[in-house]
Amino acid sequence: MHTRFALLLLSAAVARADITLLLEEPYGMFGGMNPTGHSAIYLSRVCAETPVTLRRCNPGELGAVISRYHRVGGYDWIAIPLLPYLYAVDDAAEVPTSASYPQVAELRDRYRRAHLEDVAPDAPDGATPEGDWTQLVGEAYDRTLYGFTIKTTAAQDDALIQRLNSRTNRVRFHLLFNNCADFVRHIVDFYYPRAVHRNFTADVGIMTPKQAAKSLVHYSKKHPALDLSTFVIAQVPGSIPRSGPVRGVVESLIKSKRYAVPLVSLAVLHPALGGGLAYAVVEGLGFDPRHEASADGAVSLEPSALAAELENPDPARARVADDSGSP
Repeated sequence: MHTRFALLLLSAAVARADITLLLEEPYGMFGGMNPTGHSAIYLSRVCAETPVTLRRCNPGELGAVISRYHRVGGYDWIAIPLLPYLYAVDDAAEVPTSASYPQVAELRDRYRRAHLEDVAPDAPDGATPEGDWTQLVGEAYDRTLYGFTIKTTAAQDDALIQRLNSRTNRVRFHLLFNNCADFVRHIVDFYYPRAVHRNFTADVGIMTPKQAAKSLVHYSKKHPALDLSTFVIAQVPGSIPRSGPVRGVVESLIKSKRYAVPLVSLAVLHPALGGGLAYAVVEGLGFDPRHEASADGAVSLEPSALAAELENPDPARARVADDSGSP
């Protein structure tokens, strides 16, 4: 695996097309109980005509992030332009260098009122609605994101657009059997069959964001022509608590104070179970996104650096980009 300069993915001058698996750290109370995090797909040549309709990007557009959500307008997937997905703004110059909860809430609601009324309408009194819609925009305020990128072709992107636009987009979310990582698995496998798969040891068969990234990395090592590259989008500094490490299912249970003692007791009483748990933990610890996505000189993208790059992309880096039509 090698790592290209990560800002290629985020520059308006990028000509080459990619698919990026975004692995996002858990945060908040739910993230503490379920530290498996979130996963999404970023497509550099596919843009959002609306939050639920895709099209090919026009010159200068940065592509869209697509992910499955649970309770957002009754839709199964929603597509958001890259910059708003990360920072809840349309203009890179408006990305703050640090952020607080009130500031982020204002940015999100301003973007919602301008672009997302159809999927997250006002509350009956005209106020900001509650709900999971906040996960659509400003993700980098809440957590650090890791990107794992491989090449795509124009034909593959067009086929995905046709597929998603032609299918009924109604909620299919299930935490155990049809979650955000399952959506990512289906999208990546649409491009490259069997590139992403479940782990029945470390995750007891539940698809997790960490396993999705891990299996894509392993697949890419067997197929070097896919030109795997990685990057880190750092959580915006400020008073918002920092996100935590991404974990698999068994790894989460073992490291949980609530479940660690009962599991250890069971392992002592049942050596076969103990061996299985030990193997599952080793499997989980064998892939650390914080190491994988920051190794070999990958860039950690701070908000100020990203804003400067989007406003003034480096033509020399843009010329490195390649859209030859085949991976």
